[in-house]
Amino acid sequence: MDKLGILKIKVVNFILQIFILSLFIYVFNYKFEINFDGSISKERRDIIQFLANYIMFDANNISEVQFIFISWIIISLIPVINFDDYKTIYSMNLYTFFFPNFFFYIFLYRYSPNYFHSRFSTLIIQTLILGVIIVVFSIGISFVLKKTIRHKGKAQFEDFKKIVKNITYKCPNCGTEFNSIPKYCYTCLKELETNENFHE
Repeated sequence: MDKLGILKIKVVNFILQIFILSLFIYVFNYKFEINFDGSISKERRDIIQFLANYIMFDANNISEVQFIFISWIIISLIPVINFDDYKTIYSMNLYTFFFPNFFFYIFLYRYSPNYFHSRFSTLIIQTLILGVIIVVFSIGISFVLKKTIRHKGKAQFEDFKKIVKNITYKCPNCGTEFNSIPKYCYTCLKELETNENFHE
């Protein structure tokens, strides 16, 4: 399988998206503040904090809002580049978005229930807003690309195929015509020149 074929695998897209998002979090040292319950262990704090950094933000902090939204929009472009079908694109982005959200809410509910119940409505609203934006962006950008760049590229490719189909090569010795440029004429076995006798 070639490199471009590998990018068509959904799992590879998921890993690539998570990797890039992790890189953003590391480079910009992003951290969502959580007031954990006092009884939670350090290991569980670290796991929940790790997941929260992927998807959570303080709506009153503009820099956090910008970081999360811009980061997710950027990684949402990966399926847009690799796939043509808008359903595949937005489902891939939702799958990547769902993964950290699911485990974040499960672990938070189980190991820090007081914080979970006190902040659940705020957190889930923010999650839904970000999820809707990801879906709208995924569908919108895929349609725009389909109607502009991809449509133009497909039209140019079809024109190129027509041109290639109409080009013929004529043997100067026996007059046999070819749709390609063979090294020797298959009829008279004469060695052919490749820089002349083209016909459109």
